[in-house]
Amino acid sequence: MHFISDKLEQYVADHSQLEPELLVKLSKETHQKVLQPRMLSGHFQGRVLSMLSKIINPKHILEIGTYTGYAALCLAEGLQKDGTLDTIDINEELEEIQQKYFELSEYSEQIFQHIGDAIEIIPTLNKKFDLVFIDADKENYINYFHLIVPMMNKGGIILSDNVLWSGKVLQEVKHNDKTTPILLEYNKIINEDPRVETVLLPIRDGLTVTRVL
Repeated sequence: MHFISDKLEQYVADHSQLEPELLVKLSKETHQKVLQPRMLSGHFQGRVLSMLSKIINPKHILEIGTYTGYAALCLAEGLQKDGTLDTIDINEELEEIQQKYFELSEYSEQIFQHIGDAIEIIPTLNKKFDLVFIDADKENYINYFHLIVPMMNKGGIILSDNVLWSGKVLQEVKHNDKTTPILLEYNKIINEDPRVETVLLPIRDGLTVTRVL
């Protein structure tokens, strides 16, 4: 579902900061070689992630759902000089392209890749996070949230992607749809949990900004 017209989307992109050249190349290679390239954050959302990260200036970032590494590189733009970014993905087939572009970036020494089940990996990360980006399997969004909140610094930000789910959150849920009910519950939880405050932004497929109190 397009929430705004193609022309307006293009105007927004044209009047936002340009992508760094490395991300242009990563986007092109993703579309050429990887299935479901629409999962890429892309130019506009990538610049939103970059801007938020620069505002927060995090010491430690956690990303759940690396895909080909585009969003990770956007988030890394705001890292402190001695900061780290841990990124987790269950698909080992994407590790090579992730690593290629991480090594080409100026953040190669700060980004740490993890391949496997995020539910198992997250508790092993001995860090307090200032910024977390959730963009993985929707069925575990609630589990990720409850795992992450105790690992956040006060004032830390959790970003959650795809929370409008192509507009399905406003439609009658189909009997075989297991994802939409979970996202509906997730959106309710992060808006009502007393440990956080949340605003939902209609950016692309929906992006929530959740601040830990």
